[in-house]
This record gives sequence, structure tokens and C-alpha cells, in this order.
Amino acid sequence: MSNHTNTQKHAAKQVNTQYLSAERVAEIIQKKGIAACLSGVASYIQQDFLRWNDFDKSARVANHSHDGVIELMPISDETTYAFKYVNGHPNNHRYNLPTVMAFGVLADVATGIPELLSELTLTTAIRTAATSAVAARALARPNSKTMALIGNGAQSEFQALGFHYLLGIDMFHLYDIDPAATDKLVANLTRMGLKCKRFNSTREAVKGCDIITTVTADKTNATIITQDMIEPGMHINGVGGDCPGKTELHGDVLKNGKVFCEFEPQSRIEGDMQQMPADFEVTELWQVLKGSAEGRTSDAQVTVFDSVGFALEDYSALRFMRDVALELNMGESMSLIPVMSNPKNLFGFIAGANATTATMNSVDVLDSVKIAELV
Repeated sequence: MSNHTNTQKHAAKQVNTQYLSAERVAEIIQKKGIAACLSGVASYIQQDFLRWNDFDKSARVANHSHDGVIELMPISDETTYAFKYVNGHPNNHRYNLPTVMAFGVLADVATGIPELLSELTLTTAIRTAATSAVAARALARPNSKTMALIGNGAQSEFQALGFHYLLGIDMFHLYDIDPAATDKLVANLTRMGLKCKRFNSTREAVKGCDIITTVTADKTNATIITQDMIEPGMHINGVGGDCPGKTELHGDVLKNGKVFCEFEPQSRIEGDMQQMPADFEVTELWQVLKGSAEGRTSDAQVTVFDSVGFALEDYSALRFMRDVALELNMGESMSLIPVMSNPKNLFGFIAGANATTATMNSVDVLDSVKIAELV
């Protein structure tokens, strides 16, 4: 076999993009198990945060409208580029659509070839819960057993399961302004064997808890948690405040706690700390994981993880899903990039793809047009 033919076959193999649909990802999660997926994604996130400086990082690019936001979240190291397309539209329930929908790509830095195209709606829910758990393992009291879940929508089950499987939380206090959302969460958690109790207000739900997780969806400067609700030693996992003009924690909660975030330039714009002055002290989570900065320093200290979601977490989650799909032999493939023996003859692909490429190389412009008209 000639070297030229070998090169063609290698190129053809490279452009065969792996594809993971929402249905296939759900099958993978069912087959692998939700606990193993949460643990696996958390492990990948921890590994990638420990090599923080290997990545070319930037805040996400956001296009805001009256109804919501659409964002692109890019990141890369020397070998792999990733991005996520994600939206946030709190009123999507009017159309029977999720508030958050996403897909993502892994690509080869050396060639630009997209190697994986995957849904990220389900996967984002897992990676968000996994990130919360990674942060809480570093910041919450080690003996934490009770968590309040304020906001019982689409993300809430994943948060509960993440904290149950990865931190050993065994009781969940639930509150949402929509009783139907709490009905749904109670049914799902009970079916999964988790203990939970519903409350009539945020104040009642958070009382006596070791950890508070807020995961509300309204695109407003809401004040879900106030300083008078906070007890010594609590860890606050603020997930829902994740874009300009959208907050959940009163400024005094941040002032009186020790605050941690993912990527500071993004978090100052999008997180609850958008309320705070530019010199407000905050520590990036990777520094705690790496041991270059202190996390919690006493059992009485209040810690706050001001989470907005960062592209590195999606990079980690995409890698995990790709690897598990290959492990379980559950991947699909798609022809996303045209395969040509002569990559300079893109027009020839329209007129008959590879079979006519050699002919197209020798015909004149008139013949090319005639062939194209036959397609």
C-alpha cells in the first residue's frame, strides 16, 4: 500500500466524528450508574483543575436578551479544544422546554478536527453537581450530613445525588416557591432511597443544615439567602446566580464568609460577587485543590462557593462521556466533515464526493457547472 493511500485512510479515520445524542447519554448513565458517573466526572474535574495553568482560559461569550441568554464557553490545552453552547431561559416552561439546554464539542488542536459532538443538557447537570461536590469536599465540614436544597427544578436531583454519593449527605431539606417542583423532587429522591423533608420557606429549610445549595432559575437580583439565616460552620453552594443581573445571596453573606470561585474574571461579572467591589477578596478553587491556598480554617467558619459554571468543567465532562462511551461500546459516528482525496477540491465533493474527485480535477469550469447541476 502506498504512503499516499495510507495518508488518505488516516485522514478519513480522523474526520469520523463521534456523536452522543441525548438518548444515548441517558443510556450510558443508566448502564454505568448515576453514582459512577457523578464520581467519574468529579474525578476528571479534580484532575483538570490540578493542571489549571495548562489551559488557555477565557470567560464565556454571552448574548443577552429580554427572555434569557445564549452563551459559548471555550477552553483548550495543547492537544484538545472544547466548547459548550448553552442557554438560560427561565420562562421556557411556557413552551414545555428546559430552562437550560446545551451541546458541546471536543476537537483536535493540531488539525482542528471535531472529534466529539455531544449533548450537554444531561451532562451539564451531572458536571454541575460534580463540581459542587468537588468544592464541598474541600470547603465544607467533613462531618456534614444535612443539606438544604433551595430551588427544586431540573438541577436539584443531580445536586442531591452528587452530595449523597460523594459527601455522604443523608438528609435533604427542600423548598421551592413552586410546590409542584418540590412534589417532583420528593418523588424522585424517595424513589432513589434518599431521605428528605419539605418546608414552607427558605428560612425554615436552612435551619440546622450543614450545607445550603441554592439552585434557583429566576433571572433577577433575588435575595434567597440573607445573613440572618446563616449559622456558624455552614457551607453555602451558590449555583443559581450565574449571569449579570442574577444573584441569590445577599451581599452580607459574602462579606461575612470566606468566598471561593472557579475563574475569577468570569465570576466577578456573573456570580453573586457581582454585587461586591472590585477588590473584594476571593480565592479560586483550583488553588485550594492544589494546596497553594487555604480553604476552610475552622469548624465555625462560613464558606461560600460562588459557582457560575466554567468551561473547564465541560471539558472534563465531555472527556468522561467520550471515554465511557468507548468503554461501553456505545458511541455513534457521524459524517460532519467532508472526506476528500484532494482537500483543495471542496466543490468536487458537491458534484459526487470522492467518486468523481479525480475527474473533477481535470475538467474545465463549464464541465464543473454541468456536473454540479446534476446533483
